Amino acid sequence: MSDQPPIVQFRAVSKRYGRGPLVLDRITLDAGAGDFLSLIGPSGCGKSTLLRLVAALSPVTEGALVVEGAAPADARAHLAFVFQEATLLPWLTAAANVELPLCLRGVPGAVRRARALELLAQVRLRAAAGQYPRQLSGGMKMRVSIARALAREPRTLLLDEPFAALDEITRNHLNEELLVWRAKAPFTALFVTHSVAEAVFLSNRIVVMAANPGRLHAEVRVDFPYPRAAALRERPEYFAKIAEVSRLLHEAEEARAA
Repeated sequence: MSDQPPIVQFRAVSKRYGRGPLVLDRITLDAGAGDFLSLIGPSGCGKSTLLRLVAALSPVTEGALVVEGAAPADARAHLAFVFQEATLLPWLTAAANVELPLCLRGVPGAVRRARALELLAQVRLRAAAGQYPRQLSGGMKMRVSIARALAREPRTLLLDEPFAALDEITRNHLNEELLVWRAKAPFTALFVTHSVAEAVFLSNRIVVMAANPGRLHAEVRVDFPYPRAAALRERPEYFAKIAEVSRLLHEAEEARAA
């Protein structure tokens, strides 16, 4: 991507929990500034574990992991995590949920309220600012969750299957909108998904993983230019790239069976 050092660097990283089997085996992987890197592979191959290591939610067992030139625990200030569940606080309104990271940073009330409303407008939910999570659809809750993550002004955004529970139409819309939001506030993205089509639409790089233990199987470049719109999904080269990644995913699953 550039001559700058990678934002995230895995060097022969292995991970096991306690005395259990290896979850990840000697992962060496870089994510550069501006990369949208998707991780795809069979269940149990360690995709989510990779994100947890970057977020310092779990320690590396062996090897080295550097995030923005520092240990993961020292790089949290410029990192945000979006989980599969929206994880909104049910007793707070949408706006108050978005304000939360700003509140924790000590941002004055009037400033953080204005910023929360600006972010909700960016995700097309300004009218829902006063509503509580129980009043929002699944897609709306995920928009609020992403707005809350963007409130941190992250340089690295980790997304762990954030759209997996949504219907295909909503998921496609949010894929398109995620790229729009990223264009307005650029960040390096590490994105976990089980959807090959989603990975191809969003990413400039796709890492295919194999399981037992989790390891890198292949990497695919996706050279469609940004910005990307819904019309990309109708192009023959889009379907060809899906077929390429699907073949590699099948290989990874066969490797697991072996």
